[in-house]
Amino acid sequence: MEEKKEFLRCRAILEILGKPKDHVENTRDLLLGRLRDDPTLSILKEYSAPLSPKENTLFTTYVELEMVFKDLTSLIGFCFDYMPSSLDIEKPASISFENHELSAILNDLQAKLHNVDMAAKTFRAERDVLKKNLNLMMLNTVTILSKIGKSTLDELSKFSGIEKVQLEKFLDDRVKEGVIEKNGDRFQIASKKQV
Repeated sequence: MEEKKEFLRCRAILEILGKPKDHVENTRDLLLGRLRDDPTLSILKEYSAPLSPKENTLFTTYVELEMVFKDLTSLIGFCFDYMPSSLDIEKPASISFENHELSAILNDLQAKLHNVDMAAKTFRAERDVLKKNLNLMMLNTVTILSKIGKSTLDELSKFSGIEKVQLEKFLDDRVKEGVIEKNGDRFQIASKKQV
């Protein structure tokens, strides 16, 4: 006799944060459209919170859903794809499954984790290249400005457009490295250092 599988009844909250306001609303509507069309779940109830401003220019909203999933794999797929901020399984009270089902779930989990790890490594490498190029551009800016007599922290900040606090840290780090020299309140490229 085949065992009857029970559907999984859950409540989930999905949060959206971004800007501009229209983009957040469109993202929420797109998300709900995708969920309504998903054959692995059925939405029983949904509530969309009104958008509210957060910080200076960001907007936030959330969607609260009551759903039924056909199986545990579908529920876990939903969690990976939509990353709910909260999830409560209401029914059944206990869940049992076979080892091949758990193996499939764990393999899917590993595949997702590998993808996330690869994306993080890619972003880290891109960030490092951008940071290196930005530092070279800042160094070139200091070189040009100091050659035309604009070499105090205030002048360098004003003419480069770089905030004083950030520029001061950059300059201090380059002085420690010996790339930039500081004479009084003026900065210049170190005479013995080839850039």
